[in-house]
Amino acid sequence: MAVQPAVLLVDDEPRSLEALVRTLEDDFVLFTAGSAAEALSILSSEFIQVIVSDQRMPDRTGVEFLQQVREEYPAIVRIILSGYTDNADIISAVNEAGIYQYLLKPWRPESLLLTVQGAAELHRLQQENQSLNIELKSSAPWLQAQVEKKRTEVQQRSAMERIVRAPDSPLNHVCDLLLRVAPFDIAVLIEGESGVGKELLARALHYVSHRKDRPFIVENCAAMPEQLLESELFGHKRGSFSGAYRDHIGLFQQADGGTIFLDEIGETSPAFQAKLLRVLQEGEIRPVGSSRPIKVDVRVVSATNKTLQDLVKQGLFREDLFYRLSAFSVVVPPLRERPQDIPFIANSLLDQAKAHFQRPQATLGKEILQCLSAYRWPGNVRQLRNEISRLLVLSDASELSAKNLSAEVLQAADEGQEAEHAFLANVSGDLKTRLDALEKQIIKETLTRLRWNKTKVASELGLSRVGLRNKLTRYGLEK
Repeated sequence: MAVQPAVLLVDDEPRSLEALVRTLEDDFVLFTAGSAAEALSILSSEFIQVIVSDQRMPDRTGVEFLQQVREEYPAIVRIILSGYTDNADIISAVNEAGIYQYLLKPWRPESLLLTVQGAAELHRLQQENQSLNIELKSSAPWLQAQVEKKRTEVQQRSAMERIVRAPDSPLNHVCDLLLRVAPFDIAVLIEGESGVGKELLARALHYVSHRKDRPFIVENCAAMPEQLLESELFGHKRGSFSGAYRDHIGLFQQADGGTIFLDEIGETSPAFQAKLLRVLQEGEIRPVGSSRPIKVDVRVVSATNKTLQDLVKQGLFREDLFYRLSAFSVVVPPLRERPQDIPFIANSLLDQAKAHFQRPQATLGKEILQCLSAYRWPGNVRQLRNEISRLLVLSDASELSAKNLSAEVLQAADEGQEAEHAFLANVSGDLKTRLDALEKQIIKETLTRLRWNKTKVASELGLSRVGLRNKLTRYGLEK
């Protein structure tokens, strides 16, 4: 079994430390410290991958502490927590201490967990990259072949035909449109609800284009303050603003020759929109504090969970930028509008989860797939992924149990069965056929409601265990 990453939590407030521990204890080996001095003592004896530090501490600030960590333990990924939102402080933290992520209080447990998981994965990749660099010096030809092999695997895994969907999926039309536009260097706008897979489609678009051997860079425009977003995308010169202690190469320049994906583009400010428009018009960026423009050759793919045309009408988004970004646009239908995709996506997500949780024998039964297909999934694929993980964690048997579905999914299944029951009660046919259909429906409804506890089901229906088993076999309901 894989060893859990080690995370050091630094906060002088015991209650804050307790909250951090409760959020992270299931996924990491945790060490806690109430001061920077105590944290440094732990670092001298333990192998730590990630540090989460509060900014306000009595002996020194979190930035000052993490700056020392950066000098003495540069491989550790550093995260800071703060209740203050001053842009200068954020930029200073990012530059002085090499902060991986700056989280504002009050933090949300799920957001913190995802951030620390990402930091731990970054540390793993950095260590792997360092090992590869060492090996590269002695076996460059072999490693070059491996890099090419990996690149080919990524391209194949991200190709459009690997987008999981049913043969008759409404998503087929979206994929066909993106395949047609892929060879042409025009901006693409992908609209759709959160969690429908907009980034996945953007990545697939990149890997079927002639830019596939160049970088694919992702930036969530809603995740940063305006000044920091400008610096992140366009770069900055040392001394251009408070906290800019060294030159920074922006993501547009890093993506030169490739594709940049701007997620949540509708959340940007009018001032930033004006600067982005100039980049798209001129094909060049100007780092903050620089008088010299830099030419870049980048394809821009943007995404939003809102309707940009509505934002234009409301005066919240520049009309000229909208037309620049939407030279070609597609709308990704939500999962509730393509229920035929749900079994395919659910099984694909299960395969991913099985590898992560080391449950290779787990399968989704017919009953579970029926329940999943009956639900509307307001959180789309992202929510479905969480539901699959829940099933895998809570179920002991190789075939996952419907009783471990969340309450809202089971309720949707019950409502769907009631509708089916009403339909069956009115279908034509002889009396025995109608009675059999009604009995089958009642048994299905009771099984779902009682979470497949067959003893309780038999008792409620007035059947013996043997009698219930015979009826389950007769109606094809046996799991």
